[in-house]
Amino acid sequence: MVLMELAIFPNNVLGSMSPYVARVLDIIDKSGLKYRLSPMSTVVEGELEQVMSVVSQCHAELAKDCDRISIVMRVDSKPGNNQTRMESKVTAVEEKVGRKLVTTIN
Repeated sequence: MVLMELAIFPNNVLGSMSPYVARVLDIIDKSGLKYRLSPMSTVVEGELEQVMSVVSQCHAELAKDCDRISIVMRVDSKPGNNQTRMESKVTAVEEKVGRKLVTTIN
């Protein structure tokens, strides 16, 4: 299981990125993978091959009408760990702080 933080966007577009972000999020949402949208990126959880396939699909979608695309990714891979880590990583920090923190997890 991996956690991947993804920000993908066109470089040569002026104005709002939300139409492009919406197209990408539609692909991520339809992938069936667990994800969390934040104001600056999206975290996706799944097997490495699954999340990389989603990145490729997102790139192909934007490449339809964007001449230049930036992809910023960070991947946290923990071999042998098949449990969901998206919430557990946040919960572990909150336990150490001793209270709930503001997060993108609903």
